[in-house]
Amino acid sequence: MADSSEPTDGVDATPIVSPLERRNSLEKHLQTRPEEQDLKNRHILLDTTAAPALQAKQAVLERQRITDNLKKGLSKRPEKEDLVEKNILPDSTAAPALQEKQRELERHMRANSLEKHLQARPKAEELVKEGILQGELMLPDESPIAES
Repeated sequence: MADSSEPTDGVDATPIVSPLERRNSLEKHLQTRPEEQDLKNRHILLDTTAAPALQAKQAVLERQRITDNLKKGLSKRPEKEDLVEKNILPDSTAAPALQEKQRELERHMRANSLEKHLQARPKAEELVKEGILQGELMLPDESPIAES
């Protein structure tokens, strides 16, 4: 037979720590235990005065109240078309990640178009000769041009 000091089936049954050390460890952990209000603030404990048998029903009712409020708020939400008409949302079918690049491209295209039209416009002298512009014109590096 096996000696009583030898472990049976490979399991050591001797205690890991002495009962005194275990008691001291428990007291130490109880001293650092968080307060009840701290646990409620961290949503570990329920912050309720309801009886434990009613707490589950209370949680279901609270969730239902939140759901109802959310549905009511969403029903009052304006449609996308209304927001586009009011220029709150952009009128774009591009993906949201690409909309900023799309706006930037449109801005550059408008700037290029404006620059092209400004370069093609007639000079002030031509407008005076055609009778469209009247009076004296001051050019940056010349004397005033009189009407002929």
